[in-house]
Amino acid sequence: MLARPYLRASTEEQDATRARDDLKSFAQERGLKIAAWYVENESGASLQRPKLFELLSDSEPGDILLIEQVDRLSRLNAEDWAKLKAELSARRVRVVALDLPTSWMLANQGDEMTARMLEALNGMMLDMLAAIARKDYTDRRRRQQQGIEKAKAAGSFKGRKEDANRNEAIMTMMRNGDSWNTIIAATGCSRSTLSRLGQRIKAEAEVESAV
Repeated sequence: MLARPYLRASTEEQDATRARDDLKSFAQERGLKIAAWYVENESGASLQRPKLFELLSDSEPGDILLIEQVDRLSRLNAEDWAKLKAELSARRVRVVALDLPTSWMLANQGDEMTARMLEALNGMMLDMLAAIARKDYTDRRRRQQQGIEKAKAAGSFKGRKEDANRNEAIMTMMRNGDSWNTIIAATGCSRSTLSRLGQRIKAEAEVESAV
């Protein structure tokens, strides 16, 4: 049985690999062979996660998607969570999370009846924790927006400080035709950052052409 640990953090400032040792220990204790590690800095509220879908593409039926917490896999809305669950089911990938003890038994081989019962139970628990993770995400976003609005009203909101030097270096690489994968490997930035900076380059080009 192969384990495919998935490590995710929302921003480039966060360490997506923080839980690597815990996942490695869990796999070793249960005799699971780690096929590959999948690490990315993308929002759990979005399905646009290349490494997650690379993991699913690499997986064989019965492989384990190993995560530290359910919210590392999903902070998705109900519609997108249903899409991801359908993909997991179609590929017969088992989700095992360190914060979901009912899933740990899926890391062991068992008879078909027991496996089906465990998968059904685990599916219900995953749904519940995914819903909680989504609520936590929306609550935090709402509180952040309330804080921003309050700071704006007080005239003290300045927004997140941009790393201008890094972003300029990334844009230079993009203008030189370097691939996204090359830029990500060199800078550790996310695809959302590349998309945002790509739009900035496009806007600058449009301004220059209009002059």
